[in-house]
Amino acid sequence: MTVVLGISNSDLAAATGSDAALRRFLFGLPGVDQVGAEARAAALATRSIKAATKRDLIDLAIRMIDLTTLEGADTPGKVSALCAKAQHPDPTDHTAPHTAAVCVYGDMVPHAVRALGPDSPISIAAVATAFPSGRASLDVKLLDVHDAVVNGAHEIDMVIDRGAFLSGRYLQVLEEVRAVKEACGTAHLKVILETGELQTYDNVRRASWLAMLGGADFIKTSTGKVQPAATAPVVLVMLEAVRDWFDVTGHHIGMKPAGGLRTAKDAMRMLVLVAETVGEDWLTPDLFRIGASSLLNDLLLQRQRMRDGAYSGPNYVTLD
Repeated sequence: MTVVLGISNSDLAAATGSDAALRRFLFGLPGVDQVGAEARAAALATRSIKAATKRDLIDLAIRMIDLTTLEGADTPGKVSALCAKAQHPDPTDHTAPHTAAVCVYGDMVPHAVRALGPDSPISIAAVATAFPSGRASLDVKLLDVHDAVVNGAHEIDMVIDRGAFLSGRYLQVLEEVRAVKEACGTAHLKVILETGELQTYDNVRRASWLAMLGGADFIKTSTGKVQPAATAPVVLVMLEAVRDWFDVTGHHIGMKPAGGLRTAKDAMRMLVLVAETVGEDWLTPDLFRIGASSLLNDLLLQRQRMRDGAYSGPNYVTLD
């Protein structure tokens, strides 16, 4: 029997048996040392990266991006343009890798399917469950998921009910995640914690475990609509939860920071956090994604500078 931090597989099974058992389990998790987490995240952010390694990491970061448009003014044309950019991020250099996915609202999924075509290696992720608020009945949330999957989504990004979580209704949150996971069928499930509303690092850790207990394939920081979002200490806490889950269960869970990541330097810091916290096994788009819209442009500019020895300037990348 594997035991990590005093947690065993049998403890995980027992934790979901009742609301009281789940509460005991979540509050039995070790508390997060706020000063220690922030200091470690800050220290890792100062790591220097050699030029040759940086070139590889820029391409890796591009391959990890969920290229995103989640605006009320989204149109089929905008989604088609997004898909074209995901396929060929730099039209002047076809050695630039494609992104991992495009992320859109559920009603935009059919347009993404048409734009990418049937054999595309790029996944289509759809936000669902009354994104970004999560304020809807479970029936409505499940219908939202069903429609996106039927329309061709390969991945579903759900939001937890933060009101339920902060009110201590942990079993309700767990059961919603489980129900959404079942509704996903073969589609992968990313569970958004909206960490900017969770108030404490301890809550971030508890919500991470709650999502994984519910069947999440990925845990994700944010909707991108609330600040702060993907801060380095929050990402560190979530990666530690993923690491500990693997040590207990032997099962890999992915992690996705989203919101506020805009520069190549931001992306490099995230990759260092991954390597130092969960290890190089997670340095793959299968287990680490970056939710972003403008980040790709800066990665391309840095890539062009390393290729040509000078910045091409923002006019050489498409605006988002």
